[in-house]
Amino acid sequence: MKNSKSLRRNIVPLSVALFLLVFCLIWIYPFVWMISASMKTSLELFQKGLNLIPDRFSFDSYRGAWGKGGFSKYFVNSVITTACAIIVVIVRCSTCGYILSMYDFKGKKLYLTILLATFFIPNGTTIIPISAMSTKLGLMGTMPGVILALSGGGQVTSILLFKNYFDQTPRSLFEAAIIDGASFPKIFFSIMLPMAGPIISTVVILTFMNAWNNLLIPLVFTVGSPKLKTLPVGMMAFSGAYATDWAGMAAAGTMTLIPVVVTFISLQKYFVSGIAGAVKG
Repeated sequence: MKNSKSLRRNIVPLSVALFLLVFCLIWIYPFVWMISASMKTSLELFQKGLNLIPDRFSFDSYRGAWGKGGFSKYFVNSVITTACAIIVVIVRCSTCGYILSMYDFKGKKLYLTILLATFFIPNGTTIIPISAMSTKLGLMGTMPGVILALSGGGQVTSILLFKNYFDQTPRSLFEAAIIDGASFPKIFFSIMLPMAGPIISTVVILTFMNAWNNLLIPLVFTVGSPKLKTLPVGMMAFSGAYATDWAGMAAAGTMTLIPVVVTFISLQKYFVSGIAGAVKG
């Protein structure tokens, strides 16, 4: 009897299921339309723009974007900058979150207050000091400059995710390692960091989406170095002063978004468990 009642509670009403289905179709329609538009010719795109199934599937836009559009080079640049940014963010934010969780020091509460306050600063307002500092250091127009600019922000969310996760780890484990004479690097990299796998996956997704889709920083840093352009910056080449290659832009957008979708689908289980683990308790 109890099982049947719980089963009834778990069954989603038909009206709710239909509403969710319609909502999902509306939600994914722009992405599906972009993929469809990338396989159409420019003429068909204007004549039958709303049709999702092309009259003839054409991959000329992909070949043009990848070859003539330089997206093969832009893709490599995006992979390098994003991968390096992820590594820097994980090492920096995990270390910061670990220290904030396990150590007590003077001014800790003030630091956390300032850290939280930076969360409300728009990213666009920091581009001027970042570019000025990078120019003085000779990093403007270089790949390391782009990587450090993408990974050198406040990263408040990632730091707090690591801090909250380490807050829930048994402190006795940390104290036992100290008694055994383990050094800070050994405790952190051999014991604590491997335990934070779900949080690392969450931070990887967040950093990947931010670095891969970032337009402003690569645009500013690659003004004098076109060979360092990333995918979002490269997409601007399809929009000219007098004409826009919409089919080519759709193909470029598809190539830019597919890695994001694949990464999120691959790590979504760890993303959910990481968020849940960080906010538990």
